[in-house]
Amino acid sequence: MSKTSQLQIRVSPADKARIRARAAGAGMDVSKWVLQQLLPPVEERFRRLCRDLEAASDRRKYAFAELNDFLSQLSAREFIRAVRYPPSIDLPAFEANYLAAMVEQAAAVIGVSPPDWTRHVKPLEQPWFASSIESLRLHLLTASPPPFRRRNLFVDSTIGNRV
Repeated sequence: MSKTSQLQIRVSPADKARIRARAAGAGMDVSKWVLQQLLPPVEERFRRLCRDLEAASDRRKYAFAELNDFLSQLSAREFIRAVRYPPSIDLPAFEANYLAAMVEQAAAVIGVSPPDWTRHVKPLEQPWFASSIESLRLHLLTASPPPFRRRNLFVDSTIGNRV
């Protein structure tokens, strides 16, 4: 994307020197460093992965798998930066709840608070089970991690795990 706009901010000479020093320390020019601080690459990747959830339902499982891989490899600091803002799209109820549950579960695993936007995702009205096999439903009811159960989603494997 071409850059056709400019953003100006007022800073003191001391702040400008500190910003230049930090940019130089990161091996970047000031513009690139400031953009990375405001729009970190992990946040952009999270937003792209969320947009992938809009794909046809036959590809949805791959989008969630990629989100799982992404969330499970983040440090606490990266996680906070990646998910601090809600997705820029309106997802259907199932996808919104599954995404919110994944983010809440990842936050619990990492030991940080989930972002506020997850609390605003209304749980599913009807339960959803990861398997249609009746004998597995009792297991799913008891094995689902709390963020998924709160959202009426009953799964067995979550962040960092594979089925």
